[in-house]
Amino acid sequence: MTTRPVALIHDWLTGMRGGERCLEVFAELLPGAPILTLIHEPGSVSDCIEKHEIIASPLSRSRAARRNYRKLLPLLPWATRKLPAADYDVLVSLSHCAAKAATKRPGAKHISYCFTPARYLWDHADTYLRRSSAAVRAAARLLLPRLRQWDVDTAGGVDRFIAISEYVAERIRRIYGRDADIIYPPVDTSRFTIAADSDVRDHYLVVSALTPYKGVDLAIAACNATGKRLIVIGKGEDERRLHSLAGPTIEFRGWQPDHVVADEMATCRAFVLPCEEDFGITPLEAMASGRPVVALGRGGACETVTAATGVFFDEPSTESAVAALQTMDERHGDFDPVSLRAHAASFDLPVFRQRIAALLREEGVVLVPEGQP
Repeated sequence: MTTRPVALIHDWLTGMRGGERCLEVFAELLPGAPILTLIHEPGSVSDCIEKHEIIASPLSRSRAARRNYRKLLPLLPWATRKLPAADYDVLVSLSHCAAKAATKRPGAKHISYCFTPARYLWDHADTYLRRSSAAVRAAARLLLPRLRQWDVDTAGGVDRFIAISEYVAERIRRIYGRDADIIYPPVDTSRFTIAADSDVRDHYLVVSALTPYKGVDLAIAACNATGKRLIVIGKGEDERRLHSLAGPTIEFRGWQPDHVVADEMATCRAFVLPCEEDFGITPLEAMASGRPVVALGRGGACETVTAATGVFFDEPSTESAVAALQTMDERHGDFDPVSLRAHAASFDLPVFRQRIAALLREEGVVLVPEGQP
């Protein structure tokens, strides 16, 4: 059997989020590598990614599947097996769901940059199912044990795990029984600037997918209770419910291009991270803009937000979030924009690129020479 040197594997290519920002770096380092994926929506990701050969699973042939892929969890094991992963000597997956389950050939190597073990199957399964119909919940009770076993079994095909945070590394140990190296995802600080003091406005900011586990309802409740202005940027399945919860000081902006997000980051009073994130790039983007963060003190935020860069609240409750907003008001003058940006720079894109390149070379993967596109 003739094999090709290396392939990248990504769960789905349907938009530019934090995972796709990471994929861009791998794609730049491995310009000849095809990208295998379950779903590809052409034109939804950057030119850097689109210029690669993209090989999608049979699910991607259906327009309905491309639009509802998050509801096709029971089909993911089948779709993953249909990817031609066995045609390559080295697999490099970026996975939060199924990419790490790709089947390698005997003697091949699989390196997995793991955003998290699948949230849908493990820690957040109840959150995703809470608003589902009784029929869906009943089906999930039957399917979840099998899908969890599949997830654990396929982890055995990974030769080396890299986690995006200590928090995720602990979950990998707990669920898969495997150790993981840690390389934090990148923050492209060049996209963000510090605004003049006179341009900073008196509102808080959330930038998030509007899905149940993101906790945007908690940020809305806290700002409703205090009368503080909140701008919400993002879209998602929970949008209608969130609109119904919002009081007069809450403004929804929907999806916005990068330059608008950067402007809002630079001019908000503070950024709010209301959920337990696996890592959380957006708080660091706010810091790169010189703005402090109000964050739930759980998960990856504990590795990126410090007493010098933000305020934590301990519990995912309105009362705890309200107290944190009040503390931010009291301490607002304590946060130095230049120091905040310097902290974010320790997670900058070149740092990530260098660490990923060193790890891949350590594993014998041939990369594009430095200084070449």
